[in-house]
Amino acid sequence: MAAYIRKVRTASGATAVQIAEKTGGRRRIVEHLGSAHTDSELAALLHTARGRLEAGQLQLGLDFAAPTDAPMPAGAPSVITGKRARWLIAAIESAWQRLGFDVVDDAAFFQLVLARIVEPTSKSDSVRVLGDLGVAAAHRNTFAAALRRCAARGYRDLIAYRCFDYAAATGGLSLVLFDVTTLYFEAEKEDGLRKVGYSKERRVDPQIVVALLVDRYGFPLEISCHEGNHAETRTIVPVVRQFLARHDLEGTELVIAADAGMLSASNLKDLDAAGLKFIVGSRMTKAPADLASHFHFHWHGNAFTDGQIIDTVTPRNARSVVGDVKKKAEPVWDPADEKAWRAIWQYRRKRARRDDQTLNAQEARAREVVDGKRAGKQVRFVKAKGDAKSLDAASLQRARDLSGLKGYVTNVPVALMDPGEVIGKYHDLWHVEQSFRMSKTDLRARPIFHRTRDAIEAHLTIVFTALAVSRYLQDHAGVSIRQLVQVLRPLQEITVVIAGHEHTAADPIGPEAAEILHKLQIPADSPGH
Repeated sequence: MAAYIRKVRTASGATAVQIAEKTGGRRRIVEHLGSAHTDSELAALLHTARGRLEAGQLQLGLDFAAPTDAPMPAGAPSVITGKRARWLIAAIESAWQRLGFDVVDDAAFFQLVLARIVEPTSKSDSVRVLGDLGVAAAHRNTFAAALRRCAARGYRDLIAYRCFDYAAATGGLSLVLFDVTTLYFEAEKEDGLRKVGYSKERRVDPQIVVALLVDRYGFPLEISCHEGNHAETRTIVPVVRQFLARHDLEGTELVIAADAGMLSASNLKDLDAAGLKFIVGSRMTKAPADLASHFHFHWHGNAFTDGQIIDTVTPRNARSVVGDVKKKAEPVWDPADEKAWRAIWQYRRKRARRDDQTLNAQEARAREVVDGKRAGKQVRFVKAKGDAKSLDAASLQRARDLSGLKGYVTNVPVALMDPGEVIGKYHDLWHVEQSFRMSKTDLRARPIFHRTRDAIEAHLTIVFTALAVSRYLQDHAGVSIRQLVQVLRPLQEITVVIAGHEHTAADPIGPEAAEILHKLQIPADSPGH
């Protein structure tokens, strides 16, 4: 008679582990130890099976049970007593500590951030997520109390200070980037904060406006929320002032980049008065006036060469008159000129092709509306006079004349920053857009189910903190936070009791996981956390 370990693939795709014996050429199953769905579970079952064979225990009563406070007999069943996503937890804990976020001495708050990074869900469902990770989750009431402590103890301030220190140490403060978005609520009625307003997603739910300030690499520095019907153009100055006051930066010449949505005369005036340098996107409607003095528009029409840059001026408000079309030379911006800002326009042939494709599609749509083949109330290039509709050929031609152009408005003198550098810094805005995408997708900041302002602010603090940890992990590991979680989460460390003795088994660390841990400076053989 020979006993051996047998692995069998089940119909569900799991691997069953059995102890079998051969007698007279016939196989008999002595004991079915269980089915494994992961490599770590399989390793634990095989470890148990080997223990059975080594102890000579080929047949065991399945109804055996020992008192929990008594020593377990040598032949007692093996029991998995714990599972832990060791390496994923270690990665997030290391980022938390290296960023200095352990200044927030609140285990429940850390657990909420951990769950937000790994599998964003509701506060109550975070208990399940943490349990799956092998973390002893706090009670839901403790999480609710942590949200209240978040506001009362100023957790966001503490985190923001540490974010600033990190950005300063990594050189990210040479440029700060600003953008806004909206987060909607699963609610039917408005209140003092949650208002129906302009939504980029064309939703009619109550919402809030969220403003985010990040460094040049996309690392978060400041977050704030405003009423849902708050104009986006009115967010940048309060947020920047809050940032300057928090870190005692009044009078510091920071450069702030924002998209054209922030382009308002009062915003630019306030930023300039605060001693700040700005770079914002210009609206296409300003191009003809800004380039009127340039020989291409006034003297030779819309002929441009690929990559051509025009460094000129733009009026600060509609009443200002700048430039002289009689001079075949571009005006140079003078910082002392209170009527104008510096304006930079660039033509790219690739952008022109893309713009022309868009205009062709819009023209085709407009003609279908004019011909009655398509319904449409607000279609570009359609003029309506009573019930009659016609193609707005003049507007279409003006748009085609501007194809390939992109404008930028700034108060940075050319002596400090040449046009190419201005354009390059503006295009760093994709970092803040990426951070917003991370907060909305990977961290699922929306929809929000909270009702009170303090709870909403606490939720945003958790998202803000999770975004900082995620950006740190992405930047150092060289992979997206989603990929990092997918690679490290399955690596389980399992604790199993065999014959009264506790043993630890762990999934093998593959090349991808090993590289991530190496880049995060986490030794692959470090003890569990």
